[in-house]
Amino acid sequence: MVQTLRDKILAGELSPGQRLVEAQLAQWLGVSRTPLRYALSVLSSEGLLDRSGGRGYVVRRFSVRDVLNGIDVRGVLDPAFDQLLAKHQVKFSEAYGVDFAALAGMPAVTIKPTTEYDSRQHTLSGPLLTNVLEHVGAPSAGSTQIVMHAVDGYAVATTLDKVRAYTFIVATHMDGKPLPLGGVGPLWATYDADNIPELSSKPLKDRFELSPWGLYHLQVTEA
Repeated sequence: MVQTLRDKILAGELSPGQRLVEAQLAQWLGVSRTPLRYALSVLSSEGLLDRSGGRGYVVRRFSVRDVLNGIDVRGVLDPAFDQLLAKHQVKFSEAYGVDFAALAGMPAVTIKPTTEYDSRQHTLSGPLLTNVLEHVGAPSAGSTQIVMHAVDGYAVATTLDKVRAYTFIVATHMDGKPLPLGGVGPLWATYDADNIPELSSKPLKDRFELSPWGLYHLQVTEA
C-alpha cells in the first residue's frame, strides 16, 4: 500500500495540494482504512505528505527550496562504496547527489516518442535535463561537455547545446508508471526523436544513440 500510494503521488495521479480523504481514498484503492492509515503516516514521514491539522493529509507541494534541499553535495569518489562508478572508471573530486523527491519536485515535461525497442509510441515524463543541471549549478555555456553514464556501462558524450536543442528530459515515468530498475529505469535521459528533423528521417534504431536508459551519473566539464 505504501508503494502504491508513493507511485501515484510521484506519477501525479494525486496532485500537489490535494487533500486526501480517507474514506474516498480507501474506496478508490479498494482497501480498508487500517493499512491506508499506516501508508499515509509513512509517506508523511518521507515528506511526500503534509499533515492538515486534525483533518488528515494533503499532498506536499515542492518548492524550489525543497528541491535544492534534495541535493547532496559530496566529495571525491569513494571506491569502497561507489562501486559502480569505480567499475565504470568514473572519477571526480566533487559531485552532487540528487534524490528522487528532488526530481519529482521539478516541473515535469511529457513527450511521446516512438521507441526503438518495440516501435511503439510511449508517454515519457520527467524534468528537463537542463533544469536538473541548472539546479546543481552546472556551467551554462553551450559548449559545456556532458557525459551520461548508464548502469550497464554505456556512456555517451554530448554538449549542453545539443541537450537544449533536443529538449532532453530525465524521464522518471513511462505510460503513467515509474520506470523500474531492471527495466529501462529508474531514470532515462531521452527526447522526442519523432519531432527532431535530423533524427526522424533516420531508421528507428539509429535515433537514440544519445539516449541512455538506466541513467545514474552525469559528468559535466566546462569547455
